[in-house]
Amino acid sequence: MKTIFSNVKLKTRRIVLLSALILAAAVGEMMLPSLLAQMINSGVAEGSDSRILVLAAVMAVITALACVVNFLSVRIASRISTDFAIRLRGQVFEKVQSFSAAELDRFGTASLVTRSTSDIMNVQNFLTMLLRIGILAPMMAVAGLVFSAATGGQVSSVLSVAIPVLLIGCGVVILLASRYSVKLRNKLDRINQLFLESLEGVRVIRAFNRQKAESRRFGEANSDYAQTAMISGRITSLLMPVINVIFGVTTAAVLGLGAHYVETGAMEVGSLVANSQYISMVLMSVMMLALVIMMFPTAYACAGRIEEVLKTEAAIRDGSFSFKDRPLRSTVEFRHVTFAYPGAQEPILKDISFETHPGEITAVIGGTGRGKSSILKLIPRLYDPLFGEVRIDGVDAREYKVDELRSLIGYVPQKNVLFSGDIASNLNFGKETGAEEDWRQAAQIACAEEFILKKQHGYHDTIAQGGTNLSGGQRQRMAIARAVMKKPEIYLFDDSFSALDMKTDQTLRRNLKAAVGDAAVIMVAQRISTILDADRILVVDDGMIVGQGTHRELLDTCPLYREIAEIQLGKEAV
Repeated sequence: MKTIFSNVKLKTRRIVLLSALILAAAVGEMMLPSLLAQMINSGVAEGSDSRILVLAAVMAVITALACVVNFLSVRIASRISTDFAIRLRGQVFEKVQSFSAAELDRFGTASLVTRSTSDIMNVQNFLTMLLRIGILAPMMAVAGLVFSAATGGQVSSVLSVAIPVLLIGCGVVILLASRYSVKLRNKLDRINQLFLESLEGVRVIRAFNRQKAESRRFGEANSDYAQTAMISGRITSLLMPVINVIFGVTTAAVLGLGAHYVETGAMEVGSLVANSQYISMVLMSVMMLALVIMMFPTAYACAGRIEEVLKTEAAIRDGSFSFKDRPLRSTVEFRHVTFAYPGAQEPILKDISFETHPGEITAVIGGTGRGKSSILKLIPRLYDPLFGEVRIDGVDAREYKVDELRSLIGYVPQKNVLFSGDIASNLNFGKETGAEEDWRQAAQIACAEEFILKKQHGYHDTIAQGGTNLSGGQRQRMAIARAVMKKPEIYLFDDSFSALDMKTDQTLRRNLKAAVGDAAVIMVAQRISTILDADRILVVDDGMIVGQGTHRELLDTCPLYREIAEIQLGKEAV
C-alpha cells in the first residue's frame, strides 16, 4: 500500500477536520454514561424530578449534536475515499495507456479490468471504514478504559482479561482468512477472463456448437472460486461467534462483580450502570476495529495487485532526440533486425534488412505465421527489437519520443477496432479537428462514402461498440479512412484489404496511390493482386526475407513467390 499512498496522497486538511469531528463525537458519547449515572444517583435515588429533566435534556442535546457530527464525519470520510479512488483509477488507466504490448500481454485484459474496477473499489471501501471506524474505535477504547477505571474501580479489571482474549481470537481468525484473499482475487481474474473470451468469441462458439463445452469450462472455474470463497467464508464466520461469546462472558462478569460491590456498599447503582456501558463501549470499539482489520487482508491483496500495475515500468520509453532535427522524411529502414515476443523460445524475425523511401510502396507477403505483421509492429514501437535498428527518417526509432514517433504514422491493424460513438468521431481519431470536408475526402479515398451516405444520419450515424453494426468490409474501410484522415508521413497497412472484393480493392489502391503523395507505404498482404504495382515486395519465410524486388523480378528470382503467384493467379497467367 505504500506505493499507492505515495502516488495518491490524502489531503491533510480533510484528515485533520475528520479527526476533530470524530473526537467531538467520541467525547459526546462518552459523556452520556456519566450523565446517566448522575441521573440515577442524584435524581432517581433522591426523587428529584427537576434534576432528572435537566440531565435528560442535556443528554438529548448531546445525542443530537453527536448525530450531526457523525453525519458530517461520515460524509467527509466518504468524500476522501471517493476522491482517492477517482485519482487512483485515473493513475492506473494512465499507466496502462503507457504499457507496451508486452506488458498488456503479461497482465491480460481481464486482470487489468478487475484491478482497475473491483480491486480499487475494495481498497476504497477499506479506506472509508478505516477513516471512520479506524479513527473512532481507538479513541472510544482508550476513553472507555479511562472512564471505566474512574467509575468502576476493580470491576474494570475484567477488561485486562477480556481484551487480550478478544484480540487473540480475532487475530487467529483474520490470519487464517488472509491466506485466501490473494487466491480469491486470482480466481476472480480467471472467471473474468473466461467470461470475456465467451463474449468476444460468441459467434465462433455458436458456429461450432461449443456452448456446452464453454459452459462446462466456465462452471469449473466458477466452482473453484466458490469453494475457495466458502472456505474463506467459513473462517470469517467464526469472528462474530468469538466476539459474541467474549462479549457475553465479559458483560456477565462485570454485572456479577458489580452486583457484589453494590451489595457491600462499595459502589453505587448509577456507577455500575455507567461502568457496564463504558465496558460495552470498549468491547464494541475492539469489535469494530476487528471488523476493519477483517477487511484488511482483501484490501491488502487488492492494493498489492494495483501496486504491481503502478510499479511496472513500460519497456517502451521515450528517447531524447529532437523531433524537428530529423535528417530525412518519410523513410523507414530496418538494419539487421531480430525480434522475439516475450517468453518465446526463438525469434519470430531474424536479421531483417530493407528500406523504403518517400512515395514508395513496399509490400510484405509470405505464409501465415511467418512474421509479416511483426515487422509492422516494430515501426510504431508497439515492441522493440532484440537486436538491430529500426530507423525512421534516418534516426533509430528508440531515440524519438513515442508520441512524436507515432504522430508520423497512420496504422491500420489486422483487427479493425472501432469505438462506440458515431462515424465522425471514429474518423476524428486520426484528426481531432476534422470537419465534414475532411471526413468526405477520407471516406472517398477509402471507398467508404458509398455505405456512409446510405445511413440515416450519414457521418453522424451511430457506431456500436467494436463496430458490430458494420460488416467486416465496412469496418476495414472505416479503419483505412481513419488512417487517411491523419495524413501521415508513413502508412502501415496490416492485411487491410483482405475483406474487400477485387473491384473495391483495386479502386481503393488507386485512390491511395493518388492521395498519399510523398508518404511511404508499407503493407502486409495475402493476395498477389493487391501488391502487383508495389515498388518493392518482400517475401518473408520463417522470419527471414528470402526474396526482395518487384513482381516481375521475384517471379524469376524467388521460387516461393512464384509458387504463391501460380496458386493465386494460375500458371498460365504467371
